[in-house]
Amino acid sequence: MWRGLYTAATGMLSEQKRTDVIAHNLANAATTGYKKDITVHKEFHNMFIQRVNDFDNGGVLGVDGAPFNTLAELGTSKEDITQIKGFNADPFYRPNIGRLGLGDYIDEIAVDYQQGALETTGNTYDLAIVGDGFFALQTPDGIRYSRNGAFFKNSQGYLQDIRGYNLLDTTGNPIRIPANIKDSAVTITGAGIIYVPGTELRLNPLTNRWEAFGDLNLQQQLAQIQFVEFGDRLATQKQGDNLYYVVDNNEGNPPPVNAVDQNLQARLMNPDAQPRPASGELLQGALEKSNTSIVYEMVELIHNQRLYEANAKAVQTQDTMLEKSVNSVGSLSG
Repeated sequence: MWRGLYTAATGMLSEQKRTDVIAHNLANAATTGYKKDITVHKEFHNMFIQRVNDFDNGGVLGVDGAPFNTLAELGTSKEDITQIKGFNADPFYRPNIGRLGLGDYIDEIAVDYQQGALETTGNTYDLAIVGDGFFALQTPDGIRYSRNGAFFKNSQGYLQDIRGYNLLDTTGNPIRIPANIKDSAVTITGAGIIYVPGTELRLNPLTNRWEAFGDLNLQQQLAQIQFVEFGDRLATQKQGDNLYYVVDNNEGNPPPVNAVDQNLQARLMNPDAQPRPASGELLQGALEKSNTSIVYEMVELIHNQRLYEANAKAVQTQDTMLEKSVNSVGSLSG
């Protein structure tokens, strides 16, 4: 009975955590590039149920009994062994009573990378990711990754996200748009290559800004956006603010071998946990919306609440049974 209480209680804890995940998904239903979380439930190891005082397989009665292979050698018969309603307790043919579940727990909160819907904005620096891939951003904590492609050009010409983090190119440097180029003249390809008019770039000493010169009817490559993916989807973890970090370390680089727990070293040093060119494509003038479905999450929330209530009822019922066992079954009448 105590075991039943723990089993129901673990179910309540799991559903409570699942409620938090659903609420977080609903709160980010309108967040650009957001990928919803899903809870992965795992069952505790089952317990195999055996009858008390059964003989062990191999013919040993308890720990001190002599080995035996037949009931005759034991000096008994089937009729001497307890039988209830035809149930036979032959030690050589022990019935399979079954297994008892001990509840479940949240093993992992995984990220669902399913593609979100695309929304056309027409803004030059809005970039939607179609397929796999992340943008690389320079943050105070090091390089972080995001699928939020809502960028803008600040007063200095740097491409940044809404938090002011610089968008990086393939060389790890911030991307800066020439001062004399209109936004409408900037072209960004599916591979993230940025083209601007002109045939050469010069640094203006007065403004300390690069400017485009030459034949402005031609296009020249300015930079290529650092657009990457990871072979191992467990390599990235959510940090918050729609940012991801690499599990190797905060900079996304493999840690020193002697600084890694030997049990984790093989996974952390996995080449698939290192950024590589993305297989997806960028779509200029569009944004990827959140892949959270409000209707689906609301249905899951209702279902989750019912499971929680069922487990709570089980706890209440078993608590009542324990109370009766203590106060009624064990009492003596005069």
